[in-house]
Amino acid sequence: MSARNRVIDAALSLAARRDFGDVSLTDIAHEAEISLADLRDLFPSKGAIIGGFNRKVDRDVLDAVSTQDSHDPARDRLYEVLRKRLETLEPYRDALSSVARWAARDPLTATALNRETVNSMRFMLEAADIDCDGPVGSLKLQGLALAWGRVLDAWFQDGFSFALETLDREIARGERYVEHVEDFARITRPFTDMANRLFEIGGFKRRHSTIDDDYPHPSA
Repeated sequence: MSARNRVIDAALSLAARRDFGDVSLTDIAHEAEISLADLRDLFPSKGAIIGGFNRKVDRDVLDAVSTQDSHDPARDRLYEVLRKRLETLEPYRDALSSVARWAARDPLTATALNRETVNSMRFMLEAADIDCDGPVGSLKLQGLALAWGRVLDAWFQDGFSFALETLDREIARGERYVEHVEDFARITRPFTDMANRLFEIGGFKRRHSTIDDDYPHPSA
């Protein structure tokens, strides 16, 4: 096992046994049987270790679903991808519950972990063959990250089956929300395009006006 994976496993093992807020980097280094200096080379913080775990889960899920048939409806594809993610997380439930409580007490850590979740959801949507580019895609990503947080809360509190029920409801709710957003985007697109064209024309005129001011006509 690589040193990075030993550190990740050590951090999660400690989190399962103790409040993660009480776990120090020295504790993690000792659990992983490496020096604190080596730990510093691998990860700059506890949050970075959790981010490393998150990316490891991303890879496991993507490897597992990369060959799946994609002819099912989008919501079914996304459900299966996220169900697989929850299955992958199942052995770490106690540890991740401890991490979640720790992050909730630290807004900066919570913000950083939200960024990690949004990036993970980007790949989960891609794995489900769902577009996540552009302004609407950004809303999908953040909305899915928030929905995933609610799924995890259900998982921590009531277990796997209840989390799957919550996942199904959250996907249905998100589907309705995205439909409204996409309808709004279609309605407003002509006005947005017009505004962009006017901005480009105005910018073109301003650039030429600046050029004329900087380089006067020879007859001036």
